[in-house]
Amino acid sequence: MQVGCQIALSRKTRMMHNPQSPRSSHRVWAPAVALALSVLAGQALAVDANSLRTRALAATCAQCHGTEGAAVAGEAMVRLAGLPEDYILSQLMAFRNGQRQATIMHQITKGYSQEQLETLAKYFGSKK
Repeated sequence: MQVGCQIALSRKTRMMHNPQSPRSSHRVWAPAVALALSVLAGQALAVDANSLRTRALAATCAQCHGTEGAAVAGEAMVRLAGLPEDYILSQLMAFRNGQRQATIMHQITKGYSQEQLETLAKYFGSKK
């Protein structure tokens, strides 16, 4: 019985050290695959973080303009969802520069950077 075990062990040892063995190729590819998966996971987290940042920024508009910019029909507030991105940005800039009168939007828009206003315009423009 010991002889059978020794033969099996010697075959296994030869396969592990044989560069032609399919098992040895796993050792070469496993680190590369692990690295690729970690890079993809990092990118996914970055995309999720950016998406969350954008949604949090857009949530500041929800009190007046409704969730995701979908204001209640018949209310005085403008529905932002689905408006053209260029139009939204031009109106935000008009509030900020004082070219468009408002009760509060001129103050709110001054609190955001140009990049944030562009992000909001893109976000609400992409909604339906």
